[in-house]
Amino acid sequence: MTTVFDGAGNRVPVTVLQMGECRTVQVKTPAVDGYSAIQLGFEEITKKDIKKTPKTAMGHFKKADLKPMRVLREYRLDDVEGYNPGKKVAVDIFEDGEIIDITGTSKGRGFAGVFKRHGMHGQSMTRGTHEVRRHGGSIGNHTWPARVVKGRRMAGHMGAERVTHLGQKIFKVLKEDNVLLIKGAVPGFNGALVEIKKSRRNRKK
Repeated sequence: MTTVFDGAGNRVPVTVLQMGECRTVQVKTPAVDGYSAIQLGFEEITKKDIKKTPKTAMGHFKKADLKPMRVLREYRLDDVEGYNPGKKVAVDIFEDGEIIDITGTSKGRGFAGVFKRHGMHGQSMTRGTHEVRRHGGSIGNHTWPARVVKGRRMAGHMGAERVTHLGQKIFKVLKEDNVLLIKGAVPGFNGALVEIKKSRRNRKK
C-alpha cells in the first residue's frame, strides 16, 4: 500500500496491484457448453513442476497452444466475442473510477482470542473479576440445550480464509506498467494472488 493525491490535492490510500500474464485458455459458448465463459491461466509453471502436472491438464493447455500454468480460473461473461485461446488479458479492460469486487485469501493471524477475533469488550476490571477480564463469558446453558450452540463466537484460528471485498474503486489504471491502483486495502499479504471482477452491485448501472 501507498498514498497518492487526487486532483483536489486530497491524500488517498491505495493498494498497488501488478496484473500478471493472464492468457485465455478456453472459450465456452452456449452452443457447445450451454453458457458463455472464458478460462484464464496465470503464471507458467517451472520445468521442475511439469513432471507433477497431469497429462489431462497438459493436453488442455496444449490445445490452446500455451505452456502449462499454475492457476486456472473460469469467469462467466455475457458475450465472449473477441476472445480466443491464447489472447492476453491486460488492465485495459478496466477504467479509472470503475467499481469492482476483489477476492483473495486474508492474512493468517494464528490462534486469536475473542478481543482480537470478534472485537469483544471483555468484563469489568474490578469488583472481583480476577482472571477472566479478557474472556468471552458464558457460552451456553446448563439444563437446556445442555450444549454449545453452533456458530458461537469464541477464540480460535483467525484469518487465512477466502474473503471478497465488494464495491471497491479503481483509483487509476496504469496501462504502460500493467498496474491497477485500488482505493483502500485489499485482502491478502504482499505478493498474494487476488481476483478482480466487475462489481455485482453495479451491473444495472
